[in-house]
Amino acid sequence: MLTPDSRSIRIKGRSFLAVVLTPDLPFDDWLVRLDDLASRSAGFFLARPVVLDVAGLEIDRTDLKALIAALAERNVSVMSIEGARHSILGPGLPPAIKGGRPVSEDAVTREPVAEPRNAEEKPATAAVPQPLQSLIIREPVRSGQSVMFPEGDVTVIGSVASGAEVIAGGSIHIYGALRGRAMAGSLGNASARIFCRKLEAELIAIDGIYKMADDMDPGLHGQPVQLWLDGETIIADTLI
Repeated sequence: MLTPDSRSIRIKGRSFLAVVLTPDLPFDDWLVRLDDLASRSAGFFLARPVVLDVAGLEIDRTDLKALIAALAERNVSVMSIEGARHSILGPGLPPAIKGGRPVSEDAVTREPVAEPRNAEEKPATAAVPQPLQSLIIREPVRSGQSVMFPEGDVTVIGSVASGAEVIAGGSIHIYGALRGRAMAGSLGNASARIFCRKLEAELIAIDGIYKMADDMDPGLHGQPVQLWLDGETIIADTLI
């Protein structure tokens, strides 16, 4: 029998967009590359949920614990593990996760500056909203902001400041200067592209393959550029 002071427990389901790290063996070499990424893109892992994908790696529980400890020393907090054999999981390790999929929200931003291109379209039924395929940001993306849209393309009518980032499941179009980070094809779309009016990026990535500012052709700096993926190589060329 419930008393007047009784309180119910609420259990809800939610989707969150997380960064997925897929380490390679040997871990020491992979951590060196991770340190290089973190040093050249300050704050990349700050306050981010991280999933560690170890599918196909021949490791035991000791190896996994050592890797997670090494990541913790770098302020990378692993919230869950994907692709691990059940035998290497257990107490003291993050829980297993599987079946990651895109979230159904219109967008995820630290500040609400986004407007869907097809915002006036009505879903077929109230119970089953139609997923959006593109998102328009009608003002600059300021330093510290993070715009995430896994459902499709993102268009920014303005610039992306240093310290800001745009993450899209599809392509990214920036009608101003790209000074921050742009990550296209974030859910495994190798055909995604990045377009910008002025390339001054800290980091660009397509389908998980990334380039830092120091790795880009100096002749493209400040130019209108498109970037695409050829195998595991990012190709860049000026826009005509």
